[in-house]
Amino acid sequence: MSAAILNGNLIRDQIYSELRAEIAALLAAGVRPGLAAVQVGDNPASKLYVSSKIAACGKLGLASFHITPAASSTTTELLAVVNELNRREDVDGILVQMPLPAHVDPKKILDAVNPAKDVDGFHPLNVGRLVAGRPSFVPCTPAGVMEILRRSGITMEGANAVVMGRSDIVGKPMAMLLLHANATVTVCHSKTKNLAEVARRADIVVAAMGRAAMVTADYICPGATVIDVGQNVVTDAAEAMRIFANFPDKMAAFHAKGSVLVGDVHPDVAHIAGAITPVPGGVGPLTIAMLMSNTVKAARLRRGSGTAWAAQHVARS
Repeated sequence: MSAAILNGNLIRDQIYSELRAEIAALLAAGVRPGLAAVQVGDNPASKLYVSSKIAACGKLGLASFHITPAASSTTTELLAVVNELNRREDVDGILVQMPLPAHVDPKKILDAVNPAKDVDGFHPLNVGRLVAGRPSFVPCTPAGVMEILRRSGITMEGANAVVMGRSDIVGKPMAMLLLHANATVTVCHSKTKNLAEVARRADIVVAAMGRAAMVTADYICPGATVIDVGQNVVTDAAEAMRIFANFPDKMAAFHAKGSVLVGDVHPDVAHIAGAITPVPGGVGPLTIAMLMSNTVKAARLRRGSGTAWAAQHVARS
């Protein structure tokens, strides 16, 4: 058996097509949604992530603002940056790219973002709304996973779901979203006993532990849906061979580049799962798509009652 591949690029393109209609309505009403990305310092990974988000804004016609405070910026100085963005009318969404320098208090910075502009869904108010089943802005990666499941026809109601990982960014909100979709949810982590045995009982496994190829075939019930959130760069040749022994094309790519990207799920799992997300090209594209979606939503909500507001203003124009 070979798993069905849940192609995140195709689902992203579906979402972008739908967003373009919403954006056109806003533009016709004189509103151009705007996203501000705050990137502190010159972390190469952060630079790459922010560049991809800015590029997505350009593709959809959103305004984007790339704010680049120095790595030496203090918590107080960054709070001033966030507060200025809170005041700006042309900014609908604010994201603060993590990680921040060690001397900066990340909770103070994230808590300072206006909840109405918190398109990452990290503010305590938005977290509380999610827990209460009245979500406003949901963290982008878990929201993207839900889109993959819904649009791929994966049944969540009544399903046994295991979320591997308990981070505030992925694991916890993912569990809440699945719970609200009427799945029976188990959250696992590094201290969970008999982890493979627990995971094998699941109809849906979401792997977000941050450990390369940790989830092997003995973790998965035949036919289960496997969502791989992990993005790990492997640079050791022996580890690459251990993971990709049955995938010569991946090894060839490793030898050409000196590194290879792998998720938290071992690629051999594709031979036992019913459906699986690839890495790359699975969850990653949806994370950015949901950031765009949240930014458009913020632009609507800040000016009235969502879609009704846009429709009313288009009718008048």
